[in-house]
Amino acid sequence: MTDSFALLDWVIVGGYLALLMGMSWMSTRVKSENSQDYFLGGNKMPFWVVSISVLATSQSAATFLGGPDQGFRGDYTYLTTNIGTLIAALFVAKILIPKFYHYKATTVYEILAVRFNATTMRAAGGMYLIGRMFASGARLYLAAIAVAMILFSNVDADSIIMAAFIMMALGFVMTFLGGINSVVWSDLIQFIIYCIAVGAVLFFLWDQIPASSDDIFAGLSQAPDGQNKLRFINTAMNFSEPFTLISILTGFTLLSIGAFGLDQDMTQRVLTCKNENEGGKALLISAIVAVPVVWLFISIGQLLHVFYERPDLMGAGVASAANQTFAGEKITIFMHYILTELPAGMRGLVTIGVIAAAVSTINSGLNSMSSVIVQDFYKPWRESKSVVAEKHFVIAGRICMGGVGIGLFLMAVLCYYWQKYTNMPLLEFALSVMVFSYSGLLGVYFTVLFTKRGSPRSVILALVVGFVVTLLQQSYIVDVLGLPQGWKALAFSWQLCIGTGCAFLVCLAGNDKQVTSEL
Repeated sequence: MTDSFALLDWVIVGGYLALLMGMSWMSTRVKSENSQDYFLGGNKMPFWVVSISVLATSQSAATFLGGPDQGFRGDYTYLTTNIGTLIAALFVAKILIPKFYHYKATTVYEILAVRFNATTMRAAGGMYLIGRMFASGARLYLAAIAVAMILFSNVDADSIIMAAFIMMALGFVMTFLGGINSVVWSDLIQFIIYCIAVGAVLFFLWDQIPASSDDIFAGLSQAPDGQNKLRFINTAMNFSEPFTLISILTGFTLLSIGAFGLDQDMTQRVLTCKNENEGGKALLISAIVAVPVVWLFISIGQLLHVFYERPDLMGAGVASAANQTFAGEKITIFMHYILTELPAGMRGLVTIGVIAAAVSTINSGLNSMSSVIVQDFYKPWRESKSVVAEKHFVIAGRICMGGVGIGLFLMAVLCYYWQKYTNMPLLEFALSVMVFSYSGLLGVYFTVLFTKRGSPRSVILALVVGFVVTLLQQSYIVDVLGLPQGWKALAFSWQLCIGTGCAFLVCLAGNDKQVTSEL
């Protein structure tokens, strides 16, 4: 294992940091006079840049490291989840985005105030904030583990905390002055960087395998355990497998609707376009471009399977890395490869790829959470007291961003200590907590969009029920409460379907005659 960075690696990382600083300086030239400018870029962002920003936001360090691991252990069926993504993108583009633009919404939760009242808007926004704080904090922690391994050659608390602080600081600097404008343009650069990094690794890994292309593809189609690792579609009716076709057409489609249309983290980018047509176009392009990007990550995992598990194709003895650890911590197959096989220069390139994926997720979280706090909570309260200049809310947004940044950093630190010193699976909960939030939000918005029922009380109850029903299906909760063991067998995509269905029925039970009947 390489003990430290070579000079070339440090040069590459230094060049990346210089690029970020330059982009941060450029963002100071963009003046935000009001909250519309700061949070929505004045609705002047080009749709093609927005489409890349949406994609970059959805690709986190967890995807960067977990995608190859999925390819190593499984097949290409994960790639077919993009079918659900495309269906969801069409739904959001045709149904939700026009309503957001019609009501000139800054956050996706404002239309609940139109249909019901401000309390329901704040309840939905609060559900989002809780979920995003956990999810983004946990993703920051995952990225910090990888960066600490590469930069400091250890996973000590000090190194992980320092790595988390560095990435949070980078995300904050990129976002603080320019708001969403700097986020969207920096996402473009981050996307290019991590695509170059993953493409370079794929090429380098392919070159390391002595077998011919035909032999590699034949070997992948007939793995030693009988698995066809080149399989794209799984038609099995197995409710414990998340990547079956039926699961993709149901749960994954719902998951993507929640991500694209009800999660301020991504929907905010779409609302920066000039109009609903360009916003919808940006969303559809991002869904299409995601296919080759995900293919790159999974293909690395497929080649890692050949590299580590197929001596018949390698022609040399390479020790299996399926269960390797680093300083006692289990790591993904991709991290093992990065730490042991990549030469000088390549390690630096992959490092900035991991950081780029993390920073893209961090800065979007900072801006989106700040926008919800200011627009849905602080602005209505402040304007009820007295009239203030719009510039005041830009300043408030920057202050909130600082607070959110501190919160995400502390969440990442908490993840480290909680995971290390207790047996509670905090990390798994934190990574999936947005699914818990989506259950309630999907149930509420389906009621709002397709019925004339619902009430402020039923909306709040539906948000709570969606969260609780999904939580009760988690394996660790089933064990603690002694619930039926069969609940643990359901894939998370089906858990989302059940949670959404329950939330929809609860919200549907409300029938307040005083609310606006339709949007």
